[in-house]
Amino acid sequence: MYLFDTDIITNIFKKQPFPGLLTRLAEIPRNQQHISTVTVSEIVYGAYKSDRPDYHLANLQNILLPAVNILGFDSKAAYACGRIRAELEKAGTPLALADLEIAAIALANKLVLVTGNSRHFARIPGLTVQNWLL
Repeated sequence: MYLFDTDIITNIFKKQPFPGLLTRLAEIPRNQQHISTVTVSEIVYGAYKSDRPDYHLANLQNILLPAVNILGFDSKAAYACGRIRAELEKAGTPLALADLEIAAIALANKLVLVTGNSRHFARIPGLTVQNWLL
């Protein structure tokens, strides 16, 4: 089962999405496709910063959200996030909080994180990462 990072989701809505990504998505059953509430927040934030917020919010509401399962940042993910954040800061390799939250949701739910930033997330112990934008 898979958790899609925000960069994967936004790639789908580009004028020319990465062809390999669309092929891989078509092969994965819907019940194995997840996004996090953190990604929803990031997409809403991006929509409101854009010149066409209504267009982007409509895509989110009418196309994306009905097509995936949404996972929230629950207490299990919060514990994982706090641990990872402390470990990375002690190692001098911190990550942005949103990225930590997405990674923690993947870990807490035993999901593969699909992202174009695989090197970015590779420093998180125990997290399985795949890059479908190669």
